[in-house]
Amino acid sequence: MDCIHLTGIRCYGYTGYLAEEQVLGQWFEVDVRLWLDISTAAKTDAIEDTLDYRSVISLIQHLVKTSKFALVEKLVTTIADSILQECDRVTKVQVTLSKPAAPIPDFGGKISIEVTKSKSNL
Repeated sequence: MDCIHLTGIRCYGYTGYLAEEQVLGQWFEVDVRLWLDISTAAKTDAIEDTLDYRSVISLIQHLVKTSKFALVEKLVTTIADSILQECDRVTKVQVTLSKPAAPIPDFGGKISIEVTKSKSNL
């Protein structure tokens, strides 16, 4: 199966366990891998025969910007489920959601959560 990678989708959102995260917000970064058959598009060179990934980027940005969950686990799962529901051609998706600046004292790294789902998981 073929795979399209979309990386570095940065969005400002309001998901977080701490109250200030849901009020002040923070930056998130999302990477996705989308499994689908691109063989027809490779022959026809027509956007209609593949996934227009601009729609996936818009969907992710909308979900991150408008969701107010306590846990990033809920947000990353919502993104994966929404992609599978909205994109008929996608048979499997892997979503990695990162918080580049987690509000943890003396921690300068980032926290990432990865979810992999297929149509059969819905």
